[in-house]
Amino acid sequence: MTTLGLGTYAYAWAIGVPGYPVDKPMDGFAFLRRAADLGLHLVQIADNLPLDGLSSAALQALLDEARRLDVAVEVGTRGIAPDHLRRYLQVAQMAESSVLRVVIDTATHHPGVDEVIETMRAILPEFEAADVTVAIENHDRFKAATFVEILKAVDSTHLGICLDTVNSFGSLEGPDVVIETLGPYVVNLHIKDFTIRRVDHNMGFGISGAPAGQGMLDVPVLLARLHGFGRRFNAILELWPAPEAEMTQTVAKEDAWVAESVVYLKQVII
Repeated sequence: MTTLGLGTYAYAWAIGVPGYPVDKPMDGFAFLRRAADLGLHLVQIADNLPLDGLSSAALQALLDEARRLDVAVEVGTRGIAPDHLRRYLQVAQMAESSVLRVVIDTATHHPGVDEVIETMRAILPEFEAADVTVAIENHDRFKAATFVEILKAVDSTHLGICLDTVNSFGSLEGPDVVIETLGPYVVNLHIKDFTIRRVDHNMGFGISGAPAGQGMLDVPVLLARLHGFGRRFNAILELWPAPEAEMTQTVAKEDAWVAESVVYLKQVII
């Protein structure tokens, strides 16, 4: 069974994108309430709304609100420094999250494959003992085959892939290649629809976001192919809306895209 959830990157503009200030940034409590208002019972709180900077009391208050709203919390972060991962293992345990979604790179650390493998081999026994699975997201620096190389080298039952349907365009790989290569290892899914259009002057193409079901991503086929690999995973909505002239318009568009996407996804994720 796949459960539909809302990711904090579905509300990236409302939460705050560096360099694009918003008057009243969405905090964790508002995010949880929006998910509940949409009839969702799962969220993924990622690195754009970091949980490790909260005090224990503030984190507990947020998790208590999630439980009051009947919203389960998955945890996500960025960076694989061992102490950082250990902190997020504690956060995942507090949240009762069976998955920790991880983006390998930070702004200042871009580890090579050998370092990723060495780090994961050293830290994974602690995650195995806690029964928390690390879901490495296919970000744009590594090709899909490289992620498979990492997974095979580490060889842990608690290491898998968080498959994002758009990120790998950055390494010249579209969804078909990514799904076929990484599908057997998927433990978490980011549904992010997109369009590819030739730019106005005809010299190049642009990749843009779209509400789920309104772009070029065939979500039913995506789900069927992943389920065909026999893996269980939750599906987390993320979005890439382009900014409007005013930030208030951007935030309003983002919210409308979320609502439209949830209506559509509830029809195909059953």
